[in-house]
Amino acid sequence: VDVIDLHRYRIAMGRPVFQPADIPLHGFGAAQARYALAFGGETLEIGAVSMGNPHAVMLVEDVTKAPVQVLGEAIEKHPQFPQRVNVGFGQVISPSEINLRVFERGVGETQACGTGACAAVVAGISHGLLSETVLVHLPGGDLTIHWKEGESVLMTGPASEVFTGTLVY
Repeated sequence: VDVIDLHRYRIAMGRPVFQPADIPLHGFGAAQARYALAFGGETLEIGAVSMGNPHAVMLVEDVTKAPVQVLGEAIEKHPQFPQRVNVGFGQVISPSEINLRVFERGVGETQACGTGACAAVVAGISHGLLSETVLVHLPGGDLTIHWKEGESVLMTGPASEVFTGTLVY
């Protein structure tokens, strides 16, 4: 962890994992930038990556209008994700800025998700849409994500003390 200033920190989040078997994502042999998932008569295109937990990333035109609850729940429980999956809905503003909403497995939509922000940027870079450093706007605040292929993803954002206590045993 690197201290940037009084309330901002940078942490190495690890290297992203792209092999479908390691995400895990069933039904695909080799890693791809995009995967097609069938839902009834419809097909959705996603990026998939593990940041220590599985993520599906879907590009949308406007995150404020994205059907996060409906599609998030459907993708989270899709049978090709045997351990279920976190689902990110990303709107590219520019190569260095995105809006993001995340539906976390077992929880629903959350205000912020660090691994989700990392996965969205990695997927966007893999799609050729984003630069190495991206400002990610989440409902709960902003994060800056930096990634060069083959390296650990770096996440920079705010942190504050929310509890102090003493453990007695």
